[in-house]
Amino acid sequence: MSSVPLQLLFYVNGIYFIFYFLATLAMVLYKSQVFSYPDDFLTLDLTLLFIMAIVEVLRLYLGSRGNLTEEEGPLGLSLVMTVGSVFLAVYFLVWQTYILKADVILNAVLLLSYGMESILKVSAIAAFIR
Repeated sequence: MSSVPLQLLFYVNGIYFIFYFLATLAMVLYKSQVFSYPDDFLTLDLTLLFIMAIVEVLRLYLGSRGNLTEEEGPLGLSLVMTVGSVFLAVYFLVWQTYILKADVILNAVLLLSYGMESILKVSAIAAFIR
């Protein structure tokens, strides 16, 4: 009864987030060298990026575990954590100090994958409850 498309999306999102994290980290460091990046905002951006990485690891672990064991609890908690991840992605898309076109593309893909994953999580939770 576990969702194969959801499990595949967890795997793809895990790989994509590694790329996203490294690319965003490199862009923040690039922007701090090229532009006059205030130290307070640099610290905030880096802190939020690392918090996002921790939340993402937990979110993917709980989602994958909940899907494979067909338990709605961990999958539901992963769905709630997705909301936090969406807010952090929106921060990097809209409220970051400097926003490059690459930031927009990376975050748009990330938000799209969160949307698809959320739809599949809700349907998997509904199937597990039955």
